[in-house]
Amino acid sequence: MSLKEFSYNGAGHAAAQLRHLTIRQLRSLAALSAKGSVTAASSHLGLTQPAVTQQLRQLQDLAGLPLVQRTGDGMLLTEAGREVLALAERVEAAITDCQGALDLLAGRTGGTVHLGAVSTAKYFVPHAIAAFSKRYPKIEIKLTIGNREEIREAMHGYDLDFAVMGRPPADVTVDVRQLGRNPHIIVARKGHWLEKDSGLSLTDLVHETFLTREPGSGTRTLMEGMFQKSDLEPIIGMEMSSNETIKQAVIAGLGIAFISAHTVAHELAEGRLVVLDVAGLPIVRQWYVIRRSDKVLLPPAQAMFDFLGSEGSNYLPDLPELGGR
Repeated sequence: MSLKEFSYNGAGHAAAQLRHLTIRQLRSLAALSAKGSVTAASSHLGLTQPAVTQQLRQLQDLAGLPLVQRTGDGMLLTEAGREVLALAERVEAAITDCQGALDLLAGRTGGTVHLGAVSTAKYFVPHAIAAFSKRYPKIEIKLTIGNREEIREAMHGYDLDFAVMGRPPADVTVDVRQLGRNPHIIVARKGHWLEKDSGLSLTDLVHETFLTREPGSGTRTLMEGMFQKSDLEPIIGMEMSSNETIKQAVIAGLGIAFISAHTVAHELAEGRLVVLDVAGLPIVRQWYVIRRSDKVLLPPAQAMFDFLGSEGSNYLPDLPELGGR
């Protein structure tokens, strides 16, 4: 298939022509973007190749600009094509929301809420979900857990109604509700040689081995920023994608960890981990409930968004006295 098959005539075509586009045309473009070829897109959509080609040609005529281009990596979208693809994503989200609203009106369901949360938040989000579900038992909650980068990327689309995370993404326009404090500390196993020392500095820790989350994690980014401000570089022993693994490794004596206090509340209470008294810690960040500003929330999602914003802090883990170091 050559680019000539997607030739266009820009003359006399205004943006107003897009009001005549169809869902099938938008889905053809989305499939082409995802699959990289008309052949694969047609198979994905269950249509013939000529049918998909026709839909793409008609959509491009309406846009008045080239939407696709052939490269060594397959058929890719132009800048104009990416704009139309963003429209397709919003339309699909609106269709899903409308179906949910109709199901609610028809009494077929209590509605579904799609909630995302960074992995550190999994220590309290399920408790908040349980409390909300007791109040609204007919509402189904779908929870997606990922690291900060994964949830930030998910916020670029419309599948999630909202997400619980720390620092809001800078490249998406969002509405934010503050949920509560998120203190970060350095922990060690019980009996660590620095356990009883007070007023430690980061310099005192440069020979210690740090067990850390993977790059892309909000906790890892915060730790790196903390050391960079002091012109120091920590010794990284192991990178782990699970807070649970980090906790067990610290308890086993493999190193120390910079971590959200909410992830180690039980271990601190049980005495299996201790907080090192380091100047400048805890570093206190905030938990937020975040949604895209252009994401229309149906009543179930709005109810949970409001619930987390007003009552979510009640479900944060109880912490021992961390001080104001």
